[in-house]
Amino acid sequence: MILAIDSATRWAGLALYDGTAVIAEYGWRCLNNHTIELTPAIAEMGQRVGVSPNDWKGIAVAVGPGSYTGLRVGLALGKGLALANQIPLIGVPTLDVVAASIQQYPDQLLAAAAAGRSRVCAAVYEWQARGGWQARRPAVIDSWENILAGLSKPTLFVGEITPEAARLIKATHKSIRIAPPALSARRAGFLAELGWQRLRKGQIDDAASLAPIYLRDPAGQKIEADASD
Repeated sequence: MILAIDSATRWAGLALYDGTAVIAEYGWRCLNNHTIELTPAIAEMGQRVGVSPNDWKGIAVAVGPGSYTGLRVGLALGKGLALANQIPLIGVPTLDVVAASIQQYPDQLLAAAAAGRSRVCAAVYEWQARGGWQARRPAVIDSWENILAGLSKPTLFVGEITPEAARLIKATHKSIRIAPPALSARRAGFLAELGWQRLRKGQIDDAASLAPIYLRDPAGQKIEADASD
């Protein structure tokens, strides 16, 4: 059994996965209340399905990019639970979780997560026969206008896309599609599956040194994404 924790943005998620099935999964708009909502939700989820921390074999946590506060809260909780229960910790990039909701697709995929202030955290993925979706290059944080200007191929957008961003995307007149809202919701069940795969391969992280992924703006300045606006 693996516990998945995602607090990378205002969308929070938890899941329990036993290697064959998602036993429980919660997803909700947290509104920056991660500190007070995550721990009780984990306890309630486990009680509902009869799973205790003794059943956990590892913890998967979304490590960013995302909200500065959300990432720190989720990672601190994941580290604490992993150390307290003496089980492995697995960090998974937030946008990998977003991309996992889409099965094989003939064109490229752009996965997005909220960054606030009219910016977006984004990465372009391409499908590979071995390994599934793989990011073409590291994620960036930028304006939607700049992100769209850099696209030249047919692209499917998935993830946190505001109504304003959707209007910009549709106005580009390029071969661009937006995934339905249900597919764009960042599901902790996919985080749990990715974490389980990495756990089985021995790809675990040092709980003491694992750090959130923060990005830099096009000018090179470090930006800690803020989804508060």
